[in-house]
Amino acid sequence: MPDDLLERLDATATRLRRSKGWIINDALREYLEREHLRQRRDEETREALAELDAGQVVDGDEVLAWIDSWGSKNKRESPR
Repeated sequence: MPDDLLERLDATATRLRRSKGWIINDALREYLEREHLRQRRDEETREALAELDAGQVVDGDEVLAWIDSWGSKNKRESPR
């Protein structure tokens, strides 16, 4: 680990009254969660683009009409 990073880690551990291992584990856990979410977003984007390419889209006017019907007596079914 570079000296400057180790110094910052030591200072943070002292300030938080936590071990360096705890801080490293916490940082790693957060990093892995962010990467997992990024991967999920990428996969969902690819799936959405594939649906778009296949013509599986819903007309925007249908969506707006459905939203406008919320809370009314004539609530519409969600567009498919």
